[in-house]
Order: sequence, then C-alpha cells, then structure tokens
Amino acid sequence: MSNESKQPAAKAKTLSAKQVGNLVLDNALYILMVIAVIVIQVVNPNFLRPASLVNILSQTAAYLPAALGIAGCIVLTGTDLSAGRAVGLTACISASLLQVAGSASKMWPELGTLPVALVILIAVLLGAAIGAFNGFFVAKFKLHPFIVTLGTQLILYSCLLLYVQMGNNGGMAISSLDASYTDFVKGSFISVPTGNGTSTPIPNYVWFAILLAALMWFIWNKTTFGKNMFALGSNEEAARVSGVNVFATTILVFALAGAMYGWTGFVEGARIGSNTANTGFNYELDAIAACVIGGVSFVGGIGKIRGIIIGVLLLRLIFVGLNMASVPQDLIYLVKGGIILFACALDMRKYLVKK
Repeated sequence: MSNESKQPAAKAKTLSAKQVGNLVLDNALYILMVIAVIVIQVVNPNFLRPASLVNILSQTAAYLPAALGIAGCIVLTGTDLSAGRAVGLTACISASLLQVAGSASKMWPELGTLPVALVILIAVLLGAAIGAFNGFFVAKFKLHPFIVTLGTQLILYSCLLLYVQMGNNGGMAISSLDASYTDFVKGSFISVPTGNGTSTPIPNYVWFAILLAALMWFIWNKTTFGKNMFALGSNEEAARVSGVNVFATTILVFALAGAMYGWTGFVEGARIGSNTANTGFNYELDAIAACVIGGVSFVGGIGKIRGIIIGVLLLRLIFVGLNMASVPQDLIYLVKGGIILFACALDMRKYLVKK
C-alpha cells in the first residue's frame, strides 16, 4: 500500500476513534447508571424483582410532574428553586382540606371535608399563581430566574411554616386523611403478580403522571405556545423580532411549571400521608437533575418530554438501588450532587462542541 493510500486509512481510523469517544462521553451518564444498576443487582438480587420495579415506577410517577414543569423553565435558560417549597405548601393545604371530618386532629373542623376535585383545582391554581409570580419578575424586570425563585423559595417556606401552625394543627404533622383522597391518589385497579399468589398494586397516580406527560408532550410539540417557548429559549431577540410575545410566554411557562408543582403537591399530600413543613424539601434538585440527564439543556431551546421521563426513571433507579444496597443516606446526597454537576458539565461540553 502506498503512503498516499495509508494516510486516508489512518485518518479514517482516527475519526472513528474520535466518534466513539464522543459517543461514550455524550452517553456517559446512561452508561454509568447501567453499570450502577448491574452492581446493585449483584449486591441485592431483590432490586429488579417485580415489587421493587413497581416501587421504582411509582416513585418515578410521583416526581415526574415537577420535572415536567421545571423543564420549561430550563428551556428558557432559567431554573426554579422554589419548586420544592411550592410542592410542600400545596401538599399541606391539600391534606388539611381533605382530612377526615370529625377527626380530633382536623386542622379546619368548620370546613368539613371538601370535594377532591375542588382541592385539585385549589392546589393547581395556587401552584400556577406562584409560577406566574416568578415569571412576572423574570419577564418584567429581567431578573435571572435563579435569583427570583431563590427569593420565592424563602417566602414560600415562611408561608409553609406559618400555615402548619394555623387552625387546630399547632405545628403538628397533617394526617388523618379522608378515604376519598387517599383512594383517589393511592388506590389501584391494576396489580402486577409478584409470585406465590401475591401481587403489587400500581397506584392511580402512575396513570395520572402518564396522562400529564402526554399533555405536556402535546403542549410542547403541537401548540403555538410550545413553539414560542423553544424559540424564546434559543434566542430571545430573534423570537421577539419574529413576533413572539416574550412577556406573556415567560409568565405562561412559569405558570405551567407552577401548576405541575401544585399537582405534585396534591399527590404528595396523600402519598406521604403525614405532611410537615419539610414536605417537598429538595424536590427541585431531583427535578433539575432529571431534566439535565434527560437532555434538557441550560443553554436554552433544547429538550424533549421522553428525555425527561428517562431522566426521572434513571434517578429513581439509582436512589432506590442505593437504599437497597444499604448505602448511608448522607452519601446519597453526595451522589445526587455529583450527578447534577457531571450532567451540567456534559451539557456544556455538547454546547461548546456545537459552537
């Protein structure tokens, strides 16, 4: 073979190796998580059994709506640090309005037990109002969402601390929930066989999460609002010149995120069953991590619903697996923080390569 023919062959090999390297780096988080799942399964063979998988699926469904909401804020090159406290506040309010009538620990005995549909509406509207508040300050005063939502986070936490001390509660955990509430959220009509004549029920909130994911997919991909959101996230000035109402779109994105937090809070109120001021703590970290893992980029204008679902699922797999592998809770927070940093670094690397 001549020297001239050897050079293109060597170049092809170099490019091939580079492409493989890029492929590995682009999917490094997925690869590491698959390895982690394999290791955890070896340590604890119960990890991937049906009962455990249903538990992972249920936890994924519980955290998914908040991630779907915060993803829109990230698409706009922002974030939302108030998500966890919004979840906590709407969870405590939902639980307090749906306690058993006549219970000695009922927070508002004069209200009785409100209809579940009404409480859903209250929680979602309250969450949307919180989100719209954030969006207004971001859009009107051009403040960075990090600063705005940090301030809102502190305000909401103060409101939450004050709320749990109101009525007959006196700062105690809000429990004694009405069956109409718990059955609506945690009830089940489908069970998965787990062997030996037993089965594990799939809670209703799993199906609600699937419906919400489908709704968000439709909003993101099939509506003018979704197109405007991605245009705004990609280039605000170009979007404005193209006729996008930047002010209204920003407020709507944050309001939609808040509505998702309100729904998450409503579900968590029944799922936890004993709500305190710590309900919803750090939920925003899980949501942000899931979004970044799922390909929602902080540079703006990039993200897919299926990626968010995969991100939430992978995080739940890891965290449930670490618990089953008897890893100390303190180290789990270390893993969570490391995943966020690593995911953001990979995201920025992709942006720099494209640039």
